[in-house]
Amino acid sequence: MGNSKLGRFVLIGALLGVAAAMIDRSTRTTVVSTSKKTANELSYYAKNPDTLKQKLMEQKDKFQAAYDQLSGDVSYIKEQVEELKSLTPQVKELVTDTKETFTGSKEEYEEILKDPSKSAAKATT
Repeated sequence: MGNSKLGRFVLIGALLGVAAAMIDRSTRTTVVSTSKKTANELSYYAKNPDTLKQKLMEQKDKFQAAYDQLSGDVSYIKEQVEELKSLTPQVKELVTDTKETFTGSKEEYEEILKDPSKSAAKATT
C-alpha cells in the first residue's frame, strides 16, 4: 500500500513541476517547437523505415569502430604493462650490478688519481 502512495505522489510532484516550468514563455515555446520537430521526425521515419534503418546501421558502425579502436588501445596498453613488469627486475638487477661494480672499483680509481705511476705499473702486471 505504501508503494502505491509513493508512486502517486512522485507522479503528482512531476506534474506540478512541469506545470510550474510551463509558466515561463520561453520554456513553453521550446517545448512546443521540440514536440513539433519530434512529431515530424516520427512521422517521417514511420513513412520511411528504410532511412531509419540506414541511420541506425551507420550509428552502429560508428560505435563498433570506436569500440574496436578502444579495445585495440586497451590490449596495446596491457601488453606494454606486461612488458614493463618483465623488464623491471632486469633493469633493477642491471642497476644493482653497475652500482656494485663502481663501488668495488672506487678504491682503484682513487689510487689512479693519487699516484698514476703505481697504476701504470699495476696495469702492466
